[in-house]
Amino acid sequence: MTKFLLFNAGSTRLFKNTFKVITLLGLAAFTQEDGPKKPDDSRFTPIVVSDNLDEPMVFEVLADGSVFIAERKGALKKYNPATKATDLIATIPVNTKYTSAEGVSREAEEGLMGLTMDPNYAKNHWIYLYYAHPTEKKHILARWEMKEDQLVESSKKVVLEVETQREVCCHTGGGMTWDKAGNLYLTVGNNTGNQKAAQTDERPGRSSWDDQGHAGNTNDLRGKILKIHPEPDGTYTIPEGNLYPKGTAKTRPEIYSMGHRNPWRISVDSKTGYLYWGEVGPDAAEDSEIGPMGYDELNQSREPGNFGWPWFVGNDQAFPVYDYATNKPLAKKDPKNLVNNSPNNTGLTDLMPTAPSFIYYPYGISEKFPLVGSGSRSATGGPVFHRSDFKAPKRPWPAYYEGKWIAADFSRGWIMAISMNADGDYQSMERVAPNYHPVQPIDIKFGPNGDLYVLEYGSNWFKKSENSRLIRLEYNGGNRKPVVQVAVDKKGGTVPFQAKLSAAGTKDYDGDALKYSWKVMGPGGTIKTYNTENATASFDKPGIYTANLLVTDSKGASNSQSLKIIAGNEPPKVAVNIGGNQTFFFADKPIEYNIDVTDKEDGSLADGKISPDQVAVSIDYASEGFDYAEVIQGQRSVDASTQFAVAQVLIGKSDCKVCHQPNTKSVGPSFADISNKYKGKPGVTEMLVKKVLEGGSGVWGEVAMAAHPALPVADAEVIVKYILNSTDKTLSTLPVKGEYTPKIPARDNGKGTLLIRAAFTDRAVSGTKAVPAQTSEELIILRSPELTVSDAAVVKGAEMKAIGSQGAGFLAMPFANSFLTFNEIDLTSIEKLEIAGAAQKREGAVGGTIEVHLDSPTGTLIGKQEVEVAPELDMAKIMADLETQNKNLQPGEKPKTFTRPVRKPIVIKVEPTKGKHDLYFVFKNDNAKPIEPLMSVTKIKFLQ
Repeated sequence: MTKFLLFNAGSTRLFKNTFKVITLLGLAAFTQEDGPKKPDDSRFTPIVVSDNLDEPMVFEVLADGSVFIAERKGALKKYNPATKATDLIATIPVNTKYTSAEGVSREAEEGLMGLTMDPNYAKNHWIYLYYAHPTEKKHILARWEMKEDQLVESSKKVVLEVETQREVCCHTGGGMTWDKAGNLYLTVGNNTGNQKAAQTDERPGRSSWDDQGHAGNTNDLRGKILKIHPEPDGTYTIPEGNLYPKGTAKTRPEIYSMGHRNPWRISVDSKTGYLYWGEVGPDAAEDSEIGPMGYDELNQSREPGNFGWPWFVGNDQAFPVYDYATNKPLAKKDPKNLVNNSPNNTGLTDLMPTAPSFIYYPYGISEKFPLVGSGSRSATGGPVFHRSDFKAPKRPWPAYYEGKWIAADFSRGWIMAISMNADGDYQSMERVAPNYHPVQPIDIKFGPNGDLYVLEYGSNWFKKSENSRLIRLEYNGGNRKPVVQVAVDKKGGTVPFQAKLSAAGTKDYDGDALKYSWKVMGPGGTIKTYNTENATASFDKPGIYTANLLVTDSKGASNSQSLKIIAGNEPPKVAVNIGGNQTFFFADKPIEYNIDVTDKEDGSLADGKISPDQVAVSIDYASEGFDYAEVIQGQRSVDASTQFAVAQVLIGKSDCKVCHQPNTKSVGPSFADISNKYKGKPGVTEMLVKKVLEGGSGVWGEVAMAAHPALPVADAEVIVKYILNSTDKTLSTLPVKGEYTPKIPARDNGKGTLLIRAAFTDRAVSGTKAVPAQTSEELIILRSPELTVSDAAVVKGAEMKAIGSQGAGFLAMPFANSFLTFNEIDLTSIEKLEIAGAAQKREGAVGGTIEVHLDSPTGTLIGKQEVEVAPELDMAKIMADLETQNKNLQPGEKPKTFTRPVRKPIVIKVEPTKGKHDLYFVFKNDNAKPIEPLMSVTKIKFLQ
């Protein structure tokens, strides 16, 4: 389960999303979708089944809805659907430590690792547990009888033992599943020390670091998937179809597949019999002479096979055998003629050719499987969905998911539906319930009732987490509850005052008529009820009030939301005022700003009654793609962390908390520990940013820190600065008035946003009833002065085409009298526009004129420019000239190559204009035919 994280292990007042209307000329092609329609995401609802868990590892759901949950430290618990309680059934004595040869003890991944119920549990009540023996170096698969929610100790049968070492971390496996024939599959981790190079340390006394003796050894059960047939007497037999026939010398007959590093949760496709599992890979962030970058794998096996570890990973990316005695990489192995000649190998020397990996992905963005994302990784696995696997389920998943593999990643927190063709070959993947974000899903499977259950390990490693829980992801194929949104124009005030309550944004996905009921409740209970969509409530007594809106659809389904209103304390007013352009920031050009704060009870900054050191002011550059809307959260208090609101959002959306907590050690050091170690040291910000991006190890222990090559440098810098200052106890911010010069971080594309934020918390009001403090804030977003055509709010009469490969953006091909609209753009100090575009004959473009108008396609004209058809390149002449030049090269001179010339931008000078306007870029050519495009345009840059 090893895959860890950090340190070891756009002035417009908030752009609003604008519905983009795109009218495309020409013929639109439509294709009839085959098969069932994809269900709307709103039909999936995560329900908390059980929480307050302590390092949950695996679970099993029974037919009556009860759930057994195994925790690493040895606890076996049972959730009772009748009482909604989760009770301790038994505590299994287990080992949870590694002790090195030097006597240093560390927390181990092992403990109680696996749980499964016998296929005939309803009759025989047999439960199987896989655990680390408390004193002996071995992992045990044992069976008990469960009677009246208690393990009958006298019924215990030790089924299987796996010899292990306990001097170094890691990898345990522990996933179990059954096939139709009653065969039990068990995943066993490699139980080998991690190293950057190949795990092939053949030096004396280093066998625990040589996986050629474990995963690559046909005579060792570690790093394998086992397949056995448990018998009634507690023994097992060997079923047909394992990797090596029973009796083959130097092999273990229990082995179904080998060459695994850490195979995790496993499942069998009930239709095909194919095996599926998640495989946690090595930590390297990039290719090097000592080995390839690491990959995690989501694997499929149609027959027994060798999956190549420790010599291969991903699509047969080879690790050179590493000579640790001389610190040199040796030759790479041949995946088709694999030989294991390690002195630690007790099995066969000549091994089977490697089996193909199904899905594989590194820390960075995967070109082949881009939807998996980037950053810390830990492939979990999951079940294959077949409707026929459930008998009269209460909430079956829709037919759209038939035959798809529902797989999760522990670190990235996603669930994917992986589609395959009739032969089981990979076709595509897509997110399942993308609005649900599981916190480190460690086990995932369907229950007998048709619901998908997800066990969330939680954010703390090797200790109890407040967010550890079991979730039931319910699919609702019928009527859905209304989605309720509530708002108020005034969240508080000096009494008496009125507040307008709004239900704007409330909707019903099924289109049902809705009934609204507002209840305003105070200390004495309900004081007023309004049966209207919107209402005006009056408050004449101090106190804290709750306004609750209940919305009911025509079929009786209801939902509600509440908001808090504080009477007796007027919220402060915070204003961020900046000079110059109110839409864009310009790198290296200073921005003057001034913060105003007024409060009815407390005074203002201007009169001196509010001290500047009570106001939090922050200015942050966030890289392209940052969702600044998440920074705006009402009722946030102003404290020492306020200036880092942007960093906190970035951390919340990343995988930092997979391994780090603010004040307590998890698998990696706490933010406080990092701050105490590094804060104030020269060059530390750059050093830690590099570590975040590239990963690292050896500073805080054995566990490697994951690399984050796809994380923008600017975002990494914001996060690092927050961590280094996380131990500050006093409010330390920018002054309330000053000048700020934005800088673009190294390696950033400069297309991000500048967030200028101010916040203030007033004083609580004392009296017969205490009235709490109120916090107000304002956020100003300045964006990059470069817009793309995809930023247009309206595109009319133009074709939008994707540019080249995925993610390269769009170009617009306007026809005569078409236009693009960009809303609320401030042209203060803007002198000209540079448009990336051209009229090219090879695209059929005929050229034309670009006009820039204010507020409508026929509004005030502030600039225009004619665009002629660009001359075509005479490639024959160019290549002939190159050939001539290359014939006359001087000795040592490099051959000339062709570089396509960069086209000059289209420059439009604009009239001096102040204030915000909707900008219309109108494309004209009275002589163009309706089917002739005028030109192609990709970007617009605003220049001072």
